[in-house]
Amino acid sequence: MDNLKKPSVLVVDDDCMMRELLKIILQSEKYVIIGEATNGEQAVKMCARLKPDLVLLDIAMPKMDGLQALEEIHWASPTSKVLMVSADSTMGKVSEALEKGAAGFIVKPLNPASVLNRVEQCLKK
Repeated sequence: MDNLKKPSVLVVDDDCMMRELLKIILQSEKYVIIGEATNGEQAVKMCARLKPDLVLLDIAMPKMDGLQALEEIHWASPTSKVLMVSADSTMGKVSEALEKGAAGFIVKPLNPASVLNRVEQCLKK
């Protein structure tokens, strides 16, 4: 990925307002939103097809939660980095997400500067 091309991002959250807010924050820095999903099953299928550079993944979703989807996303798109996005930032959830391969954690409610900082840090790793 050259420095002129902004990374591609898949936004996954069952709350449409949260997806919109994340997209606005990311697009303010010219990140390319290549898709959005409302549950873990959709996210896994989209990752397999689109191979995004980054996935912003909610934890609490219908059909397949983010922690289940996280493991499957690593199989479907091994080069995609995943940042978990959740209001549930208990040590148990954070630890489980990191153990399953999440690159980091963004806590709701969202702070735009914090979101962009986490995204940038994640993509530099």
